[in-house]
Amino acid sequence: QVQRVESGGGLVQAGGSLRLSCAASGSTFSLNVMGWYRQAPGKQRELVAVISSGGITNYADSVKGRFTISRDNAKNTLYLQMNSLKPEDTAVYYCNVVTTIYMATTRSLGSWGQGTQVTVSS
Repeated sequence: QVQRVESGGGLVQAGGSLRLSCAASGSTFSLNVMGWYRQAPGKQRELVAVISSGGITNYADSVKGRFTISRDNAKNTLYLQMNSLKPEDTAVYYCNVVTTIYMATTRSLGSWGQGTQVTVSS
């Protein structure tokens, strides 16, 4: 079973930056469309960004221009560079395999890891 371990979260002031990593096991990572999700307290999990195996990306409107998703297939690792952070970005962030790069219709496929907490103070 493919496992994913998220890391890189922390406490940062508004306007700051963080870089999240997602280390995945298994031999199919390079073929998978991958996504970053987040879940704030009391809210549903939401999709933040997706990336195809070849590097095509899409973003939620709320993070467009501030977040950058990328991947290193040789290292089986997914990244999320988060700049100009806002308090409303506070959430637990998760990575997962998704079905497509189309934000409106993509679905998660795998099990969820423990996530990494991002807290942005005002």
